[in-house]
Amino acid sequence: MALNSRQLLKKISSEELIITIPTLLTFFRLIMVPIVVLAMVRNQWGIAFWLFVIAVVSDIADGLLARWLNVKTFLGACLDAITDKVLILSVFFTLAFTQSPLFTIPLWFVWLILLKEFLLIAGASFIFVFHGDLPVEPTWIGKATMVAQSLFIIWLFFCYFFHWMPERTYYAALGLLLALVLLSFISYAKIGISLLRKK
Repeated sequence: MALNSRQLLKKISSEELIITIPTLLTFFRLIMVPIVVLAMVRNQWGIAFWLFVIAVVSDIADGLLARWLNVKTFLGACLDAITDKVLILSVFFTLAFTQSPLFTIPLWFVWLILLKEFLLIAGASFIFVFHGDLPVEPTWIGKATMVAQSLFIIWLFFCYFFHWMPERTYYAALGLLLALVLLSFISYAKIGISLLRKK
């Protein structure tokens, strides 16, 4: 989805701001974020596991419903992307600063993800101002990164709950996530550069 800058205000003030069922599911997922974090801080890993799974399922459901009901909106697309980032970053930051029973997420890894998201948001804003388009559709590598991050968090909660510590698997998964984060950043950077060259 790409909106011309001259059309953006008109779109936002009309049908693009309607609240749809998928958008309500996105709001629900956003509300779940502090609840998941609270469960983690209290070391209630079983509760955190199921709450996060529910949040992930709601993410899948709102995307499917948006396509099935044909109610894709600019507001919904933006909120969905923002909520995904808020959920993942909140969980990773909590894992980095909480005294976990088994694994500790490296702080540099969390800051790397935060830096990547900041650069993407800054780049998208720059492209919108100077190019007139606002791309909000994720790439396949971006989707793969989000799925991998979600599965990694679910697996960690499972490990914490059962006090299971497969160290080699943990570091291998962390390395895979690092590679996906870097590849997704490169993918979006290439898209941004190609858009600027078309100007």
